[in-house]
Amino acid sequence: MNRWVVLLAGALFGAGITISGMGNPAKVQNFLDIAGAWDPSLALVMGTALLVATPGFFWVLKMSSPRYAEKFSLPTKKDIDGKLLLGAVLFGMGWGLSGLCPAPALVAILTGIPSFFIFLAAMFAGMFVFRFVLEPQK
Repeated sequence: MNRWVVLLAGALFGAGITISGMGNPAKVQNFLDIAGAWDPSLALVMGTALLVATPGFFWVLKMSSPRYAEKFSLPTKKDIDGKLLLGAVLFGMGWGLSGLCPAPALVAILTGIPSFFIFLAAMFAGMFVFRFVLEPQK
């Protein structure tokens, strides 16, 4: 049952990304271009996502444990440090330059457009470098 729930949630998320246009780099870049051809429609998408997700988080976190897992996996780190700020800047630069972030990139590869595969390769290379080069050994 757990795998079906994950599959359904992923399909719903992918459909939402596709329908909203977040898998289209030009639409995302137009949203970020507030001094040019600004397209405010993605603000509606993000606002709607917050309206749906916020009550859901409050409801779920009142449960003693998740329905399909043994325990909640929540972040424990609360401080803002240089690594967090650098990561946010790099993520924002990558998102602004390419018009894609990780989830829409995974949806976009279904189109078969070669530039999306290049983005995905660069994303995985960055994850590899962080995991095996930059992350402190545990």
